[in-house]
Amino acid sequence: MVSSPTPVSRRATVYSRADGPRDWGIAEEVPIEIGFNGSAWAVMMASPADIEDLAIGLALTEGAVASGRDIKAVEIRQWPEGLTADIRIAPDRLRGDRIHRRALDGRTGCGLCGVEQLADLHAPPPALLPGPTVETEAIRAALGALPDHQHLNRETRSVHAAAWCRLDGEIILVREDVGRHNALDKLAGARLRRGEPDDSGFVVMSSRCSFELVFKAARMRAALLAAQSAPTGLALDLAAQLALPIASAGPDGAIVFFSPECADE
Repeated sequence: MVSSPTPVSRRATVYSRADGPRDWGIAEEVPIEIGFNGSAWAVMMASPADIEDLAIGLALTEGAVASGRDIKAVEIRQWPEGLTADIRIAPDRLRGDRIHRRALDGRTGCGLCGVEQLADLHAPPPALLPGPTVETEAIRAALGALPDHQHLNRETRSVHAAAWCRLDGEIILVREDVGRHNALDKLAGARLRRGEPDDSGFVVMSSRCSFELVFKAARMRAALLAAQSAPTGLALDLAAQLALPIASAGPDGAIVFFSPECADE
């Protein structure tokens, strides 16, 4: 084990035909092993920041734990090969079917972390109860404000952000990562570490709207999922199944809402 912290970015000289050499930030990604009580469960590539948030959020959004209150502690260690995050939890509070059947080989763009077979894609969390309506202006405000909260991306221009927003569009919590679903897991973990708040709100993502983001946002009980780009067909199908509204940034500043009927068109 090594004790020095892993940097989240480095500086490098890049070249532009118009401007010549310039200083640039390069985002780091490292292998991170997440486990329970000393046993490995998931290995993924992620940004080396907010690792405890990532571990707790992944455990929640992948269904390995039912509640953040069940987690006693997360032990983070740094090794020459990467980082480990060991979640300490009573064995009887773990969902064994989600642990023993799954060996997660997660990559930053995989979107299928935790899926052992295709049938698992058809076992989503329960549909959401009808939630509060998120107004168009709130979504527009959150999408417009998100870049100001992307501190690492401003330096590197290569990481995604996930934000929790109040119903009026105010951003209150942001996490960044090279992987879009890692960023959302970190956001989920950060909220759980704040005491599993039950405040109503919605999620805004800097990335495209893919199906795994819908799955995870539903587990977070978000009132809506907004993203910079439109959903894929699979994301739309899952959102309809979960009764999770989806919105994205459209042309000329418009906010586009996707209804369940779109899945059949």
